[in-house]
Amino acid sequence: MKCPYCGFIDSKVIDSRPTDGNESIRRRRACLSCEKRFTTYERVEDQTIVVVKKDNRRESFQRSKLLNSLIKSCEKRPIEVSVLEDAVDEIEREINHLNQKEITSAYIGDLVMDKLKEIDKVAYVRFASVYREFEDVQSFADEIENLK
Repeated sequence: MKCPYCGFIDSKVIDSRPTDGNESIRRRRACLSCEKRFTTYERVEDQTIVVVKKDNRRESFQRSKLLNSLIKSCEKRPIEVSVLEDAVDEIEREINHLNQKEITSAYIGDLVMDKLKEIDKVAYVRFASVYREFEDVQSFADEIENLK
């Protein structure tokens, strides 16, 4: 592991423990050159999942892309990023438990909608407005009415 302070490529692990969700491991390290300490996190890399888009393009699943879309939906809302990261963890876990190599973007969108509905109704409507591609005010109003 490369030291973030001096760039030396070797370090020793001082402490290692699972994180809250047991999804990753937190390691406390010490650089063998400058002796400064830093923390790293390790995650088990799940199988590669391919997302099938609406136009049948395929791209690999990107956790960061999912988190960014949640953050954008929750802009200027009183929601901590840790809540959104937990939601992404749950969505990613659910996708991995399907044991499928390909999954549609529509399925992922539905999972996101369900999570946002629990987290924040305004963020849900923001995401829905982009995801469902409302064509007129009435379809937007219908979605809000369904939310009530």
